[in-house]
Amino acid sequence: MLELVNVSNVSWEIEHVLGGDTSQLSAFFQRNGLDGIELTLYEPWDAAVFPPVWIQGVHLRFWPDWMDFWYGDEAALTEDYGSRAAWQEAFASPFGTSRDAWLAFFRQHIAEAARTGARYVVLHVANARTRELYTRRHHYDDAAVIDATIAFANEVLTALPADSWLLYENLWWPGLTFRDPALAARLIERTAHEKTGFVLDVGHLMNTSTALASERDGVRYVLQTLRALGDDVRRRIRAMHLHRALSGAYVRRTMEEARAHGLRPHGFAEIFDYVSHVDEHQPFETAVVQTLVEEIAPQVLVHEFIQASMDDWEQKVRTQRRALGACEGGKNI
Repeated sequence: MLELVNVSNVSWEIEHVLGGDTSQLSAFFQRNGLDGIELTLYEPWDAAVFPPVWIQGVHLRFWPDWMDFWYGDEAALTEDYGSRAAWQEAFASPFGTSRDAWLAFFRQHIAEAARTGARYVVLHVANARTRELYTRRHHYDDAAVIDATIAFANEVLTALPADSWLLYENLWWPGLTFRDPALAARLIERTAHEKTGFVLDVGHLMNTSTALASERDGVRYVLQTLRALGDDVRRRIRAMHLHRALSGAYVRRTMEEARAHGLRPHGFAEIFDYVSHVDEHQPFETAVVQTLVEEIAPQVLVHEFIQASMDDWEQKVRTQRRALGACEGGKNI
């Protein structure tokens, strides 16, 4: 099993987390028994900054509210973004502001991910309008998001080499939540790329329940959900994003407040703050997580956190690896 960490090539992260010097990552990997990175590509890839030898996977970009754009529902987009100019800016690319231009950009994006030499690329399967986030009452249901994702993926996967894996990732918004075996199977069966599977995001799956109060609750819930999928779907899980989220009390409180005040659009800063409180990306601290990793047995495990600094990042990685039974600087899992 490969053990990775997540990092993006956003300039802010390189400067503020890595101190403008990515070369220190080599020692970071060695100290913590890691095999490299899953890189999120937001900006053009620079091999001198993130060498191919580090890159095992690439996380593709994601627009959480993409389906109104996909279907050309300009009225819904304008209501959600506040103006036509705002949503056009959000979906703009060097090729233009149309759906075809967006697809052309995404093909280029996938081709760039392939040039890194990554073994796999990750694509979120979800949709949520900003005014729906707090209430969890959504216009599109799981099936609608799954079917739209299949159509979208089949438009852009011509840019993905046949020997690269496409891994669909679950979220707690409508789409791939792993709570419907038939929909998960449909996603795989109808995607026109032979090497297609899943990355299980543990924290995201925990976020589909607001009743979890402990790591033991979370692991039990995740395992129950995955066992219900059946063997055919479960064996398609090739990678795991490992972190925990125990934000149920916060979600329940904000949900009640939002339903009392009605639906409204939300700005980027407010959305980021809300999602950060829901999707905590905290390390597992107890050995109960070992049962989860042993049963799923992913080929790739990504310690996925929101890192504030190198020290914060290293502390989180070491905390979670200790919970997994690892020795610092070793691979004893």
